[in-house]
Amino acid sequence: MPAVQDRPRLTHPWQHRLTVLLATALLLAGCASLPPQDGRVGTYAVTPADTAGTLLARTMAPMLSAHPGQSGFYPLASGPDALVARIALARAAQRTLDVQYYIYDGDLTGKTLLANIIAAADRGVRVRLLLDDLHVAGQDRILSALDDHPNIEVRLFNPFASRSLRMAAMALDYSRLNRRMHNKSMTADNQLTIVGGRNIGDAYFSADKGSDFTDLDLLLAGPVVPEVSAVFDDYWNGAAAYPVSALVKPPEDAAAQLQALRDYLDKHVAEARGGEYSQTLLSSGLAQALESGKLPAYWGQATVIADKAAKVTLPPEDDSSHAIPKLVKLLGSAQQELALVSPYFVPNRKAVEWFAQMTRRGVTVRILTNSFAATDVSAVHAGYSPWRKDLLEAGVELYELKPSAYAEMAREGKQGHRSMVSKSRASLHAKSYMVDRRLLFVGSLNLDPRSARLNTEMGVVVHSAPLCVALGKDLDQALLDVAYKVMLAPDADGSGTHLVWVTRENGLLRTYDSEPDMGALQHLGQGLLRMLPIEEEL
Repeated sequence: MPAVQDRPRLTHPWQHRLTVLLATALLLAGCASLPPQDGRVGTYAVTPADTAGTLLARTMAPMLSAHPGQSGFYPLASGPDALVARIALARAAQRTLDVQYYIYDGDLTGKTLLANIIAAADRGVRVRLLLDDLHVAGQDRILSALDDHPNIEVRLFNPFASRSLRMAAMALDYSRLNRRMHNKSMTADNQLTIVGGRNIGDAYFSADKGSDFTDLDLLLAGPVVPEVSAVFDDYWNGAAAYPVSALVKPPEDAAAQLQALRDYLDKHVAEARGGEYSQTLLSSGLAQALESGKLPAYWGQATVIADKAAKVTLPPEDDSSHAIPKLVKLLGSAQQELALVSPYFVPNRKAVEWFAQMTRRGVTVRILTNSFAATDVSAVHAGYSPWRKDLLEAGVELYELKPSAYAEMAREGKQGHRSMVSKSRASLHAKSYMVDRRLLFVGSLNLDPRSARLNTEMGVVVHSAPLCVALGKDLDQALLDVAYKVMLAPDADGSGTHLVWVTRENGLLRTYDSEPDMGALQHLGQGLLRMLPIEEEL
């Protein structure tokens, strides 16, 4: 029998080269491994007693003495206020500065804050900078230059072993690299700290004219601050935190690189000083309060809820290191009202039943999340939207932020510090949960599977009826202007119910019978996303 001849292959040389390159990349990424941690030196926060003579300690002492055993907290709802607070901490620090973030962008606000952090190190302040490694691609030289500063140490959390072939590394080591550090905190001299939902970047501080994240942080003083520092130490010294010097070969001209970075940032700050956003910072309520020495604050008990750093090294099913059980217990203590603000809200059947139990015993449950047009992660909306009808039938009040929220606020004369971004697309990013208008959680923890099982999270619980009443009042007054209220309406034939979206536009109520800002292609895309088995990844 004659041999069967192969058919001619209809391929091009570039296809072969691409296959070889992909195979090589996967091979190289697979060969890379993380360095041993044997030589790593642990460091820890100074105690408040050690920094009692610092400017921050002396400034806070009279107020702390007037509220023995209590912590002070100031809400940072405005983006400019939130940046001013961080710059103020960097400028006031005299001994230590601990900085922990999931995302640190090298944009206008990121460079401005970094310039102040380096200036603090130049004054002799010990700076520990802990960043999640997922979003620092291409920044190794800058991070290495920073680490060369005698007073700055940089560590990367759960890093990529291969610094150049990150996508290939993710494909080969997905189960590990899918676990990220989502914490956000910045602490000066172990006397004042900022904890909340904001990363570092223009969109988080109302400096991006394209989009603006509605968010919330707390500026904190008193006994809760060492608790935040203890969480930082746990992550800084944990097995998943690697010194950048162990991952990246320091450049031979590291000192010159650092000076070049310092000069670049100084030039940036000088050029930005006369810009519109700088004027917004100068006019922020916090800047004026700091200048006058009269910073209004709320006082009460406060405590930290946080995942252990070891969470990323344990199976997702092992909740021994998880923060979510403590948060659920807190939320479950509600007797009259539970108000939840979560940009990424992905419930399941168990969660719906939990909410139903709450409403059956008379608790009013209100949830604010992003609408389809406001979310920055469409897959999350696909994970959330199928549960809307179940939630409403369980008695939950459901609201979805409109992308035009800032324009609506401006129209009502409530724009505050958002004048330069009133036309920006609004997107909810705050994670805050209020119980009976007396307990408030503010932090990084979303109500979704990723926050519960995969990422690490942290936040602060404060006991303050005055603060809760103030924030709750603002929410009550603005909710129908800035959000759609999702409701059930009877079908025309009486066979069942369907969703409608009710909102206030130009002072008048308007009802949408189909999901706002979602066309046919978006409907198709959402349907396809719902078919994918990705719920646990959201």
